[in-house]
Amino acid sequence: MKILVVDDHAVVRKGLKRILTDAFTNLIFREAGSAQEAIDLIWKERWDVVILDIKLPGRSGIEVLTESRKIRPGLPVLIFSMHPEDQFAIRMLKSGAAGYLMKETAPEVLVAAINKVLTGRRYISPSLSERMADYLEIDFQKPLHDQLSNREFQVMQLIASGQSVGEISEVLKLSAKTISTYRTRIMEKMSMHSNAELTRYVIDNQLIE
Repeated sequence: MKILVVDDHAVVRKGLKRILTDAFTNLIFREAGSAQEAIDLIWKERWDVVILDIKLPGRSGIEVLTESRKIRPGLPVLIFSMHPEDQFAIRMLKSGAAGYLMKETAPEVLVAAINKVLTGRRYISPSLSERMADYLEIDFQKPLHDQLSNREFQVMQLIASGQSVGEISEVLKLSAKTISTYRTRIMEKMSMHSNAELTRYVIDNQLIE
C-alpha cells in the first residue's frame, strides 16, 4: 500500500510514519512538506491514500484537495488537521475529502479511518455525523462563511491575516484585479463593508491560526 502524508511539520510526518508502519504491512510511505510538492507527487505517482493537513506554506491544503480531485478523481484524501471539526470538516467533505480527523485522534481511529476509505467509503466521526445532520436540517443557522467558495474562503483568510491585495496576488499567483473581485464577492456574500469587520469575524470564528 502507498500512503502520501502532506504536512509541513516533520515531527508530525515522522509520528504518522511510525503509526502506519506498525499498522500496515508492505507499506510504501512518502512525505511532502508543501502543497506544490504534494501536487507534484500526486501527478507523478499513484497512491492508495493521501493524508493531508489544511495549513501548508504557500498554497493551502484545500487547493491540494481540489487539484487531487482533478488529477486522481478516485483517490481518497483524509484531512488530518489541528482545527476542530466544526470549523472546517463540512467544507472539506463538501470539497471531496474522504474524511476529517483531528491531530489529537487516537492512532487506532486513524488506522480505522484509512481502512474505511480504502473500501470507497467516507470516514465521518459520530460527533461530525450529528453535526452534519443538524447542518442540513437548519439551513438558516449556517455560518456566513459557508456561502463562500473555497477560493473566496482562502482569500478571506489572507485578508484577515493582514495581507494586502498585492501580497495575496503573489501568494495565489493571481492578478490583483482578480483578488479585488474576490474581495468584493466576499463582502457582498457576508454583508460586510471593511477588512476590519471581516478580520473580526474570522478571529471570532477561529478561522485562522
